[in-house]
Amino acid sequence: MRVLLKATLDTEKSNEVIRSGRMEALIKETVDRIGPEAAYFGTIDGRRTALLVFDMQDSSQMPPIGEPFLMELNAEVDLCPIMNGDDLAKGLSQLG
Repeated sequence: MRVLLKATLDTEKSNEVIRSGRMEALIKETVDRIGPEAAYFGTIDGRRTALLVFDMQDSSQMPPIGEPFLMELNAEVDLCPIMNGDDLAKGLSQLG
């Protein structure tokens, strides 16, 4: 299932990780482990935010995917099933 992960980073904790020089490696390790089809980084509501779109095969993947953001960056993590245009068309065609 295609999933959107939104990780909203704690400013103080992420400042600490950036100053320590660990942020680049932490993000690279996380992205490499998740293998997203798309990854975007920016600010939402004034807070550093990561948006990753990836395929989740099983709900048991939630802890290893979300915990690094929670533990290392005190992030707020949201996981949401999402669709692309083809998925939406397929779902709508089933409405009859």
